[in-house]
Amino acid sequence: MFASTTRRLLTAALTVATAVLVLPIIAIFATWFIPGTGTTRWFQHLMTTVLPDYTLTTLWLCVGVAVGVTVVGCFSALLVTLFEFRGRDVLAWALLLPMAMPAYVVAYAYTDFLQPSGPLLAAWQVTFGADGVRWPDVRSLGGAIVVFTLTLYPYVYLLVRAALLARAARQLEAAHLLGASVSRRILTIALPMARPAIAAGVALVLMETLADFGVSSYFGIQTYTAGIYKAWLVLDDANAASQLASLLLVFVLVLLTVEQRAQKRMRFGSARPNAVSASTRPARLRGWPRFALLGLGVLPVLLGFVLPSGILLSLWADSEQAIAWERFMAWCLNSLRLGGISAVLAVALSLALLASNRLWQSQWLSAMTRLVGLGYAIPGAVVVVGILMPLRWFQSVPVISEASFWVTATSLGIVWAYLVRFSAVAMQSLQSGYARIPMSMDESSETLGVRGFQLFTRLHLPNLRPSIYLASLLVFIDVMKELPATLVLRPFNSDTLAVVAYQLARDERLGEAALPSLALVVLGLIPVVLVSRSLSKQTDAA
Repeated sequence: MFASTTRRLLTAALTVATAVLVLPIIAIFATWFIPGTGTTRWFQHLMTTVLPDYTLTTLWLCVGVAVGVTVVGCFSALLVTLFEFRGRDVLAWALLLPMAMPAYVVAYAYTDFLQPSGPLLAAWQVTFGADGVRWPDVRSLGGAIVVFTLTLYPYVYLLVRAALLARAARQLEAAHLLGASVSRRILTIALPMARPAIAAGVALVLMETLADFGVSSYFGIQTYTAGIYKAWLVLDDANAASQLASLLLVFVLVLLTVEQRAQKRMRFGSARPNAVSASTRPARLRGWPRFALLGLGVLPVLLGFVLPSGILLSLWADSEQAIAWERFMAWCLNSLRLGGISAVLAVALSLALLASNRLWQSQWLSAMTRLVGLGYAIPGAVVVVGILMPLRWFQSVPVISEASFWVTATSLGIVWAYLVRFSAVAMQSLQSGYARIPMSMDESSETLGVRGFQLFTRLHLPNLRPSIYLASLLVFIDVMKELPATLVLRPFNSDTLAVVAYQLARDERLGEAALPSLALVVLGLIPVVLVSRSLSKQTDAA
């Protein structure tokens, strides 16, 4: 009886928590059906004014980024997987370093470096004496495509490399024994076998691109995300913001469907992992091809991490403004506080959902788990609109109008947004941890009389501790770098490193923006190191 009551109470609590996380999405789509919102009129107005420009710009941005990350990610994965050369192991993990660079930080760095008064053009004129030389404007659609390509290609690189290590080993071995050349093996086996991984990686990249606000806003590009913020904050047009948010969410859900189907195809077609023999050892590069391919392989690391980091360090060293260390520490503390609270809550909620579903095998809990797992695909701009729209409705009800104060004037609203977005990150890490605990262990424990909460504390929790630590760290880092939701929902006098870096860069105070940007980069290196260690273990096992 007691166990049954506890189960019902926990299920009810998890249902309420899931409903709170799903509410922003429901609120956005609800604006299409609520009478009196003028949905049809506003949508017709958008169709005849800004919507065509937003759609065309967003599509061109997505096409350019998709092509860029596919070329760079596939080339990098093929280079370090199928070829042997000096420095290959170092390059294999160095190619992950651009993941530590938020895209908007790279945009700040290259804007200063490539502007007409920047150091590159000055050095060119001193060296070659060419007056009137003009570089292409980095603050453009083409510049945004390059920035996103340099910072997001590791998604494709990781998945394609894993696919080549796990899925294509036997086929490459057979082709090698039949005398196929390296180029033929790449074109006829490696790339076709990696197509699901490429599709999944590109879908993830495009979801990140659509969710971006820092680059599009700083470069002045009219994308959906920038349009949502402009409609809400500049034009004070909540209806237009909700319409744009719903259209953006439809695009993201399509990409999420593509990514999930690609992931299923990868699992279905997987051979026995690490089925590698001596005949499939990487081909050794010699002569000039070694230097040419190595140079091309190093280029993404130089342009995506080394050069932006060097530019930020130079800006910080040359800044004439005295560093207000007290304010900097306040920004760091705010970021750490929000990151810590969000990480603890996201991991606790995800762990409760997964553990309950594991113990009771409930379809209802399984459905809630899938709903929470969709959160990471939701752009921050959509989450903001989805949170603020219900608050506008609540303000018209006297009994609950004060509830909006606690959401907008405290950290409650911003933590809510973080949980909507990043609970999925914690859940993914914990799911991988649960996958390593076979159900036979649960059955054996139950035969010994260990059930329910005792089974969780004595069996699951000790085995899940590494996954819990990793999930907490990943959520913490994502919260630290999150810009769109933080920019709108943060309480007064609660700026974070990401917000301050964006505001200073927007005001063309790039020297002052360098320090908080560098702090974000250093924090971003932590998960990159963890991912590279995981890859190294996989390669060593092969």
